[in-house]
Amino acid sequence: MNSRLCITVLLASIYSPAITVAQGVDFVREVRPIFQKHCYSCHGPEKQKSGYRLDIKSIAIKGGDNHSPVIVPGKPLESPLIRMVKGVEKELTMPPKGNRLTENEITTLSKWVQNGAIWPEGIDLARLKDSKSHWAFQPVQKQAPPKVSDPKWNKNPIDKFILDRLEKENIKPSHSADKTSWLRRVCLDLTGLPPSPEQVAIFNKDTSSNARQRMVESLLGSPRYGERWAQHWLDVVRYADTHGFEVNTERPNAWPYRDYVIDAFNKDTPYNRFIQEQIAGDAFGKDAATGFLVTSSVLLPGQIGADEPSKRLARQDALDEIVINLGQTFLGLSIGCARCHDHKFDPISQKEYYSMQAFVAGVEYGDRPINTPEALASKKQAAITKDKLSAIDGKLARLTPLAYSGAKRPMINPRQNTDRFKPTKAKQLRFTILKTNNLEPCIDELEVFDTNGKNVALAASGTKVHSSGNNTSQNRHELRFIHDGEYGNSRSWMSNETGKGWIVLEFPQECVIERVSWGRDRQGKFSDRLALEYLIETSVDNKAWLKASDASDRLPYDPKVKKIAEFSSAGLSDSESKEAQKLLEEKKQLESTLKDEESSSLAFAGVFRKPDLIKLLYRGDPEQPKEEVSPTFPQVLGDFKLALETPEQERRKKLADFIASPTNPLTARVMVNRIWQGHFGTGLVETSSDFGNSGTKPSHPELLDWLAGEFVRSGWSIKHMHRLIVLSETYGQSHEIKTEAQAKDADTRLLWRYPSRRIEAECARDSMLAVSGRLNLQTGGKGFDLFDKRGGLTGFNPKETFLENGRRRMIYAHRVRRERDGVFGSLDCPDNGQSTARRRDSTTPLQALGLLNSQFTLDESEAFAQRITKEIANDAQKQIQKAFLMALSREASPSEISDCLPVVQKFGLATLCKVLFNSNEFLFIP
Repeated sequence: MNSRLCITVLLASIYSPAITVAQGVDFVREVRPIFQKHCYSCHGPEKQKSGYRLDIKSIAIKGGDNHSPVIVPGKPLESPLIRMVKGVEKELTMPPKGNRLTENEITTLSKWVQNGAIWPEGIDLARLKDSKSHWAFQPVQKQAPPKVSDPKWNKNPIDKFILDRLEKENIKPSHSADKTSWLRRVCLDLTGLPPSPEQVAIFNKDTSSNARQRMVESLLGSPRYGERWAQHWLDVVRYADTHGFEVNTERPNAWPYRDYVIDAFNKDTPYNRFIQEQIAGDAFGKDAATGFLVTSSVLLPGQIGADEPSKRLARQDALDEIVINLGQTFLGLSIGCARCHDHKFDPISQKEYYSMQAFVAGVEYGDRPINTPEALASKKQAAITKDKLSAIDGKLARLTPLAYSGAKRPMINPRQNTDRFKPTKAKQLRFTILKTNNLEPCIDELEVFDTNGKNVALAASGTKVHSSGNNTSQNRHELRFIHDGEYGNSRSWMSNETGKGWIVLEFPQECVIERVSWGRDRQGKFSDRLALEYLIETSVDNKAWLKASDASDRLPYDPKVKKIAEFSSAGLSDSESKEAQKLLEEKKQLESTLKDEESSSLAFAGVFRKPDLIKLLYRGDPEQPKEEVSPTFPQVLGDFKLALETPEQERRKKLADFIASPTNPLTARVMVNRIWQGHFGTGLVETSSDFGNSGTKPSHPELLDWLAGEFVRSGWSIKHMHRLIVLSETYGQSHEIKTEAQAKDADTRLLWRYPSRRIEAECARDSMLAVSGRLNLQTGGKGFDLFDKRGGLTGFNPKETFLENGRRRMIYAHRVRRERDGVFGSLDCPDNGQSTARRRDSTTPLQALGLLNSQFTLDESEAFAQRITKEIANDAQKQIQKAFLMALSREASPSEISDCLPVVQKFGLATLCKVLFNSNEFLFIP
């Protein structure tokens, strides 16, 4: 008997009950009762384990997360349903415990499958909801604002929608807030800072009908507006200045994206353009904008296993984060849920998820040069600084021993090494590596200096280069990097031979050289692949080679020595030692300057290359690829597909165009909802990053669609939406609570009053600095430190005192992922590990303790008191009055002065200032 026949007989013996009976089986009378008895508790209308249910035909046949299909008509041997109830695979036996199927029940199911799994149409016990019919996937409807009877509420379309709903619920709106409360509210909302006493005085004196409009325009025109509203956006995209994960290293060039967002809000960049720039800004002259694509945490190359499966998994995770960011930020959809299986709630298939990956399959996390005028200026200045450093190196080189002079030279340094020798004529120079500390040798830059201190090795000078072999990948370790004038591992050459290799530089003409400088990685990140033994030779005819220097007179390399001296003063006279020390100090300052100049021309905004081939992955496993997919948008939002050969940048441009299209049913709705949330604390849709089936319904669906339509009609102007909202009667109501209205609408979702809320952490810190008079309004650039270090594993100690740079607005802080600020972190400031669509307000003892006792509060309270006493020296009552006006935008009442006077007289004015900083009136939007 052959092997195939043996297998057939064996399978037949296992499934003999299922394949020996050919009589028909009635689904309703015989099959469904078995499902009801044994299966519906886990796979029925109430619960669907593994995304599978047996009460609806389409899903029962198709399968769930783990198997597809589950029922193969006519083939019980290939149907996972029969295999699981039969117990062929013990770990997948169904039901896993409890009431197991009898032999007769298994026989009945097997016969039913064998005979074609006939399941009559229209007899399902449950009806599957069509997820595509969800309101958010329908086109934005043109809405006409309803007419209302109140003339005051009949001017702004927003008010018409709100009042119409209130009247239907038999709820009356609240009276208008007083002028000062409205002013304080709109200032905190639009700029994140309280009004100054001067602003309050001017506004209260202005009795014209357009006083509020003028104030709003002033606030929207302030640079403070962009700083305030950029923070809302950065919460959603989880911006931070570190990479995250366990090795939470610094991401030093992330800040240009933060500055781009601030600038875009201040300029009122049309929102559709804002989307396009963040997805494909490199095509529009906005290089920093694509920082959006790479705002999430990412594993760095050294943190990923060396094996290929680990690399594939890390790449999948990186792409997944981009897709998640695109989905939740612009579309309000949890597209990432479809990574391992079809989305359980929304009409997004697993294949469509990977088709979304294909749009960004050429994006890598990393820095790239930006071409702003400021960046180009920094790049030019960096070239000047490099020339100054080269001149210093030349001077220092003349104070170091020549090779073979008898004195031991400094230890080989992974960062930079100098070999000085007698002036030698040369047309070629050969650098041969004989031994490394491990693996293939790597050099970030090979510099050769003539007797005038000029680097004659640069490619820009016409020098050609070839090597023994090159271990390259695209844009990494290429031979051209060995003499391009750029330092660091990312601009280095690597040999393809373990422990050895050579490089030959050929100068355009014969020259007299006296010094060679080289390093493994001058940025100091890597010390592996270091040349321990080497030979430097020169030639004038590429035939006869003369030794110029080697490693024989250097001190042995010791990896335990963390800081290796680049210069030794051994054998120098006193005057030479003093000269050398002066040069070394100047070099240190220039190196610090150069680091800032070079980083100013870089942004962590993604590196773009030829796209990966994206395949659908079985259960999201990179080791189980299935068919290849092309860039395609989820069909529920439109029919949009690109060819596989579409270039990388074009993929992102087309994706951006599709998302930013006014016909997309989600884009405008999601953004106007975020703007509404920024003003009222809660959006019309409470789940502002989930408009799908598992999100909440809008409280005012007609208003949401009218706002979305108006947003597009305005040219996608965000500032236009602000004007509409803050100048409405709805926004201008008092926050006073009315018992009858609260009984009907406790959460104030119908907006019968203004829902007062606590200001965010950044707003609280900035407001304290503004009132104390110490707020530094410097904009842009690298963030100031909130902790004693900018990255690392653990041990981030919060800074307690801040100099002037540390008193900038909190949006300019260096944000360490997963670490909260020591004081204001307790005020629900996110840790940037995950997207924060909406900040939740908590109340804890730590908040009060931190705001009362922190050194920051004490310092700003003292500064606030000094600011007052400079103006009002000896009158405690006037000082109290001034403190109230500056902190709370109002005068103190006689009873408040009476209560505060003994405190000030006994404990000092700073104590009162601290109390005001901790008051609800200071910390809440009125």
